Amino acid sequence: MQRLLSTYVFISRKLTPELLGQIAGAGFAGLEVFCSRGHFDYTSKAEIQTMAQVLSGNKLSLSSLHAPSSRDLSATREGGAPLSICEVERVRRIEAMDELKRAIDVAEDLPYSRMVVHMGGPRETADPRKRDAAFSTLEHLILHAKHVGVTICVENTTSEMGAPEYLRAFADETRLTGLRFNFDIGHAHLAEGPVEERVEKSFAPLRELIVGVHLHDNHGEKDEHLAPYEGTIDWEKAVGLLKTVPEAKLPVVLEMKEKIGPDAVGVVEQLQAARVGMDKFAEEYGD
Repeated sequence: MQRLLSTYVFISRKLTPELLGQIAGAGFAGLEVFCSRGHFDYTSKAEIQTMAQVLSGNKLSLSSLHAPSSRDLSATREGGAPLSICEVERVRRIEAMDELKRAIDVAEDLPYSRMVVHMGGPRETADPRKRDAAFSTLEHLILHAKHVGVTICVENTTSEMGAPEYLRAFADETRLTGLRFNFDIGHAHLAEGPVEERVEKSFAPLRELIVGVHLHDNHGEKDEHLAPYEGTIDWEKAVGLLKTVPEAKLPVVLEMKEKIGPDAVGVVEQLQAARVGMDKFAEEYGD
């Protein structure tokens, strides 16, 4: 199994050649890059080309991009007004769609296979108008992405519109050709219901259309993005579920949060902890 790391763990930092070199040095073979202009300016041809050279020089592949979640155009910080494919207001929806298209277009100079997208924000409530907006946006994005070999993957989240049952019903009802799912195990562990049943219950509706996985742990109460085996997820059970996915070579991306405050540690220490969790998961997964 390829060791893939999401750069979300370093979202507050610029994704420099030095940082990419440290990731490679920790034994990771590929990346999912989070699209935030202060982290990686996906609108800059020069930055994209530099990234391609650095990845090649470090023998790192680009497995996927995570779609931008903010419409803040500042290249110096993360944050700002949320950017959502569910915007009911047409002008704001087109603005969001255009921003995601810019991220998709990275594939013209730096090929990658999947873009991970959220169905709105972390507290997005189900609404027929938002559903129609999401359908319109995704219809355009899927066609745009197809021309550069990118698959749009909607991820399960803790919101109403990100719930696995809602996502599967959306896919079945809209019949959007090419729409796939990214299964986030950490988010699944935060779903409603008995904690021991949450991952399996979230997994079941999405199983046939899963083409990627986000790997992280928590204690069933908040989205901690810990390394695997640091929380309360039943990993033996989770691994068994993932092995039933029809996709032959399922890319599994480790998506952790950077430790800050009194728990803060250096880049090397965080990468070492990430690699330990990834290796333990890979051993159970069958690597």
